[in-house]
Amino acid sequence: MTTAFTTFMPQALDAARAAARRDEVPVGAVIVSPTGEVLATAGNETRERLDPSAHAEILAIQRACARLGSERLTGCAIWVTLEPCPMCAAAIAHARLARVYYGARDPKSGGIETGPRLYDHPNLHHCPEVIPGLDADTCGALLQKFFKEKRFQ
Repeated sequence: MTTAFTTFMPQALDAARAAARRDEVPVGAVIVSPTGEVLATAGNETRERLDPSAHAEILAIQRACARLGSERLTGCAIWVTLEPCPMCAAAIAHARLARVYYGARDPKSGGIETGPRLYDHPNLHHCPEVIPGLDADTCGALLQKFFKEKRFQ
C-alpha cells in the first residue's frame, strides 16, 4: 500500500523564479498547514528590502505566523528550493515547524546537511524532520543559470 504524497515544491520553484525576475537569488519557500493549506509563500527579497535577513524562509515564516496569529507553526511544513542557511535553519527550529523539505544542497552555506549541521546540535530545543533532495536537479539548475548569467553580464 502506498501513501499519497503531495509536493509543494512547484509553488516554491515559482516563488524562486519570481525572485530571479526581481534580480534576487532564486530561492523560494512555501509553508503548509498540517491539513495541506498553503499559509505563506515567499522568495528572497534581500536586495529589494536592503535586508540581509530577508531570505525566503524567514519571510514565509513571518507571513505564516501573522496569518495564524502565533509565533509557533506547530505541525506545519516548509518547502524550500535550497538547503536553508544556519540563520534560516534556526528560525525554522524556533518556529517549531515539523518538517523541512528542500531541493538543492548548499555545500557553501547550508546549515542542515553541510556547514554547521544545526539540527545535529544536542542543545537544540526543537529539531524538525528533514526531507532533502526533492526536485534537486530543477532547483539546482535554476540557481546555476542565475549565477551563470550574473557572471557574463
